[in-house]
Amino acid sequence: MKIITRFAPSPTGYLHIGNIRTALYSWLFARKNKGKFILRIENTDFKRSKTIFIKNIIDTLQWLNIDWDEGPYLQSERINRYNSIISKMLHNKKAYKCYCSKQELEKNKKKQIMHGEKIKYNGNCRNNKLINNKKLPYTIRLRIPKNKHITFIDTIRGKIKFNNNELDDFIIQRTDGIPTYNFCVVIDDWDMKITNIIRGEEHINNTPKQIHIINAIGANIPIYTHVSIITDKSGKKISKRDNNFDILKYKKNGYLAITLLNYILRLGWSYGNKEIFSQEEMKKLFNLKNLNKSSSIFDINKLNWLNKHYLSKLSKDDMINYLKKICITNNINVNNGPKLKDLYKIFHKRCNSINEINNLFFIFYKNPDYKNIILIKNYLNIKTKKILKTFKKKLVNINIWSIESINNVLKKIIFILNISLKEVAMTLRVAITGLKNSPPINYIIYLMGKKKIVFHIKNAINFIKFNI
Repeated sequence: MKIITRFAPSPTGYLHIGNIRTALYSWLFARKNKGKFILRIENTDFKRSKTIFIKNIIDTLQWLNIDWDEGPYLQSERINRYNSIISKMLHNKKAYKCYCSKQELEKNKKKQIMHGEKIKYNGNCRNNKLINNKKLPYTIRLRIPKNKHITFIDTIRGKIKFNNNELDDFIIQRTDGIPTYNFCVVIDDWDMKITNIIRGEEHINNTPKQIHIINAIGANIPIYTHVSIITDKSGKKISKRDNNFDILKYKKNGYLAITLLNYILRLGWSYGNKEIFSQEEMKKLFNLKNLNKSSSIFDINKLNWLNKHYLSKLSKDDMINYLKKICITNNINVNNGPKLKDLYKIFHKRCNSINEINNLFFIFYKNPDYKNIILIKNYLNIKTKKILKTFKKKLVNINIWSIESINNVLKKIIFILNISLKEVAMTLRVAITGLKNSPPINYIIYLMGKKKIVFHIKNAINFIKFNI
């Protein structure tokens, strides 16, 4: 049997970590078993589905190099197919029309609450053969067998059993003629011959409903794998409504695609003590047996560590190409500062992301921003003004511009003013970059060049004069 999996997101929000983990596991399982991976867009929620979210789905998968063999299929283009099957189910008494109004359903709900009963449809229209009023609005409900149960095997959780009497005859087509999620997903999986469904554990309660539909249409039951949830550090489940976890934001902020794949892979799956995987290793080693039941916690520090690792492994040419793209995006003229290949030497093993490198190397092409009140108060004041004046005086006398000559100037200032290297370095760092942290100040000074450094120091002295 050929393995066929699918990724079937709803375009009602941006893809987040949990969505992508489902896509990644489904994709890897198909690739590992030389099977097929299908992309399907479940967009029958017409009120909330948006084109921008469909684009986000496709752009995200393409950025992460998760390719699909078929699709993307849109459920909105398959409405006739769904309704055709529903018509057959009505004919075969597998489903029935329900004319109960919202008021009647609400009244029944209140009655059940009052008597401490489980809230579900009371079956009022289930066996009423006299009702067939074309003028009244109706829904279509699945006729669930009574006094039986549904049992299925989950590859992570084992045997799961649901009593049919705990389920109601749920709606499979709304009054507007649009089939519901649980119905559409079953027909899609049937038509696309899906063998394995890998999805979040929040879908466990949907599974018995979907199996009842599968049984009603005479389809084969796929193999289910419900993966654990992902939470933030506070224990809150990550969802598509939280834009902080939109995957493409990580791309914008300078994270590499392989970093996200590697990190997401390990959120619920492990292979011994191995931490770092290439994409080919993921395809070769992934299996469903090593998935965890317990929830996973998203840790930005771990993601940063991983991204720093991958950045350090980038070739010089690849890193410089990234920096060039950032310069183009931000309209930075690299001719107005050091060459990118020189900046690469001090930045490539220092930062967690391309964006951090971006923020740091901007200091070479833009004037420092003195908006950090605490930094200004501590390092650009009357006391440190003497450091800046002494440094400028010694700096202009340097004939051969080198790291060694700059180090000699710093040593002289420490000796003359009888202060620590830290005080000198922090004062110069804030004056030259406007930042609290940067690569070693002697390298910053050297790469910026004498002319620009003197310019920044003069501006810092004037800033103290007119603002302190």
